[in-house]
Amino acid sequence: MEETAKIEKNTFIERLAQRLGISANATTIYGEPVERDGVTVIPAAKAMYGFGGGSGSKAGEEGTGGGGGVGIKPVGYIEIKDGNTKFKSIPDPERVVKIIAVSGVMALLLVKAVSKMLDR
Repeated sequence: MEETAKIEKNTFIERLAQRLGISANATTIYGEPVERDGVTVIPAAKAMYGFGGGSGSKAGEEGTGGGGGVGIKPVGYIEIKDGNTKFKSIPDPERVVKIIAVSGVMALLLVKAVSKMLDR
């Protein structure tokens, strides 16, 4: 019975991974490459996915379960024009917010340090 449960778990995990892998691609979110006026634009994304599963038994009861998730984030696009290829990145808005927050904290610490030096 344990061997049958292992086979069922393996096939379940394999099916789950396959489904997540199919959905984790740039065309799912951004569409197919676009060509206009001799310029082709190919979207580029970072895909992340994770999944897990398990089984257990208690007082004569058995159960299995699992789940997973996919995250796709745009990172840029590839532009093909006149035989030349360029990658153009898309700025991450979260990164900008983090830089502003850290800059604000650093400015506050600097003002405090200068204030203490002037008070002496």
